Amino acid sequence: MTTTPEKTSQEAAVETVSVTIDGIQVDVPKDTLVIRAAEQVGVQIPRFCDHPLLAPVGACRQCLVDIPDAGNGRGFPKPQASCTLPVAEGMVVNTQATSAVADKAQQGIMEFLLINHPLDCPVCDKGGECPLQNQAMSNGRGESRFAASGGVKRTYPKPINISAQVLLDRERCVLCARCTRFSEQIAGDPFIALIERGALQQVGIYEHQPFESYFSGNTIQICPVGALTSADYRFRSRPFDLVSTPSIAEHDACGSAIRVDHRRGKVMRRLSGNDPEVNEEWITDKDRFAFHYATEADRLTYPRVREDGELRPASWPEAFAVAARGLQAAGASAVLTGGRVTAEDAYAYSKFARVALGTNDIDFRSRPLSAEEASFLASEVVLRTPVTYADLESASTVVLAGLEPEEEAATIFLRLRKASMQHGTRVVAIAPYATRGLAKLSGHLIQTAPGDEAAAIDALVEQGEYGVDKNAVILVGERLATVPGALSAAAGLAAKTGARLAWVPRRAGDRGAVETGCLPNLLPGGRPVADPAARVDAATAWGVAGLPDAPGRDADAIVAALVSGEVGGLVIGGVDPDDTADPAATRAAIEAASFVVALEIRETEVTQVADVVFPVAPVIDKAGMFVTWEGRPRSFDAVFSSPTSLPDLRILAGIAEELGSSLGFRTVAEARAQMEEMGPWDGARSPLVEEGAPAPVAKPGDGTFALATWKLLVDNGSMQDGDKAYRATGRAPVVRLSRATYDALGATVTLTGDRGSVTLPAEPADLDDGVVWVPANSFGNGVLADLASPGSRVTVKGASS
Repeated sequence: MTTTPEKTSQEAAVETVSVTIDGIQVDVPKDTLVIRAAEQVGVQIPRFCDHPLLAPVGACRQCLVDIPDAGNGRGFPKPQASCTLPVAEGMVVNTQATSAVADKAQQGIMEFLLINHPLDCPVCDKGGECPLQNQAMSNGRGESRFAASGGVKRTYPKPINISAQVLLDRERCVLCARCTRFSEQIAGDPFIALIERGALQQVGIYEHQPFESYFSGNTIQICPVGALTSADYRFRSRPFDLVSTPSIAEHDACGSAIRVDHRRGKVMRRLSGNDPEVNEEWITDKDRFAFHYATEADRLTYPRVREDGELRPASWPEAFAVAARGLQAAGASAVLTGGRVTAEDAYAYSKFARVALGTNDIDFRSRPLSAEEASFLASEVVLRTPVTYADLESASTVVLAGLEPEEEAATIFLRLRKASMQHGTRVVAIAPYATRGLAKLSGHLIQTAPGDEAAAIDALVEQGEYGVDKNAVILVGERLATVPGALSAAAGLAAKTGARLAWVPRRAGDRGAVETGCLPNLLPGGRPVADPAARVDAATAWGVAGLPDAPGRDADAIVAALVSGEVGGLVIGGVDPDDTADPAATRAAIEAASFVVALEIRETEVTQVADVVFPVAPVIDKAGMFVTWEGRPRSFDAVFSSPTSLPDLRILAGIAEELGSSLGFRTVAEARAQMEEMGPWDGARSPLVEEGAPAPVAKPGDGTFALATWKLLVDNGSMQDGDKAYRATGRAPVVRLSRATYDALGATVTLTGDRGSVTLPAEPADLDDGVVWVPANSFGNGVLADLASPGSRVTVKGASS
């Protein structure tokens, strides 16, 4: 018996067919669309509706090609839309480059499109970067027969607000359906649709439901004409007047590629970059529109020092000297960095604390935290890159624990939606209720009251129906740190099932802060503070005699030490007291500190009480690198060079020199080179100190509710200031209650916790009767300041009672 050689896995996976395009024979994968095959031989077929990340629809017909019968039955008697037609073996395709039939067909389609299209290019925002302009010249007729007939073009009232930010000029629309397909296929927000028929067809919205989407700006960018524009950018600039600089979004840990378009030293707009490995071609509205914070009126533009109780302007050298003298006089000092710093700035904070201040009292976590989390980050996160965006698509199951991706890591949400819709990935959420985002992922809910997450994670080991195995991915959010034992349970689940585990923080600088040692138990490169060999290795790399070996205080302990007087000096940057575990205690600690050095972009309540204030550069004014939740480095260059502010690392270097130390760098490039030279720790990492899960939260029966909360994507964050249209797209704050509780209390309720009371509208949700949910930073000073800490008990009463 004879056998044939087996195909390799790659050969078996990719079956190709041979086609001829404009006389050039090419082999392409089976089922490749004709329009893509033509691109492989260097032929650009004009198109409007086609987009590589959207399902083909054949709406505009501009991509017609001629496919003659080559004697193999692969031909068509009429021109065909190349964006919907897969190639076939032996197919012959003639595009507009070689076929008069295709060229005439494309000219005819273009003529139809221009019959009712307004000639308002001089005032249209798309003018200068418009595919319709370009293709009208390259693939259209030289003159219009419609104008000669004396016809009147169709007009509509304009613009139509389909949301607070997105405006529609209906007469410009060429009905390509890119916007509607993006909304339905990518974002899962089908709030806009093509309505009417024939010549009256247009993009419409539901009368009582606006286009509420966190990703609405993408429809503006992919619109091939000027039909969709943004309220922020409309009529502000011409595309050919802009200079474009690639950059990285600074609002979350996703590392989305963006393009910053600027003119005369001012950012005019931000667009999505094209990075298939990260955000593909999509970004959130937050990444697109929330950039005005850097030009607000309260932007700090010069150093200030306190004299006779008042802050006064100072030169940079004077401010460095005053800061150094004050920290020396204060004795023991600590560092709170916040999570917005670049990796280079975080490295500078880490080295400054150890070398200049001689302390391990440093923490980037200006939020609720736990001792277990520091151990988890040191053992399970630093130096690890177990999961990528691509892995989310290939995973059989993705477990979300303490993470609501649409609100907290929206680029992950888009990739999960793609994985769910196209690859059948199962999404399982451990959460108090099924959110709108989970519904768009067709996800499964393991309903869990606040505090019960650890038990729910442990139970997944035995619950085979959820498919947590070696092909699964577990994504844990930073909120899991507020639940005792939950992070240990997640690590245990990964170890027992073989699933891959990844930590997803909210802020852009958080993962870089972990890698560079902005933690009381870690030195840069994952070196454990408790390991003498790791301390010697770091000291050798830095050229110092030794490093402090005493265990450092975390952010909560630093706050307590400042109040008690054990710590006198404080270097603080990018910390909002209302985000911390106990806002009142944080404010009291800053007030109690004998000397405070603040590094901020804008005036804050911290700068108002600080003794020295330094203006730091926002990401637009400095180069740097963010490290994504994957552990992927994402570097970017400065867009502008501002003489009024400096990177955090340059300020810290200046203070260190006045203290008699040297950080060994003054520029971003020098800091990055030092980081690379120091490299990662190749010794043993800190073990995970497991914390057992508590017993399930009992319902006390006293009428109180367990408080569940997290931040929404669009909220009151200071880095979203400056664009009213963008802010208006945020979701109104509401209290979510079980249906029974809602029916009993009514549509407006008052919540009371140990820190205050709030009154808000209420909505019923699929919640346990003993749980209430509110957004964390969408009203007042926020839940942590005005109500209670997450997971604590609150009372809920009807507003009229």
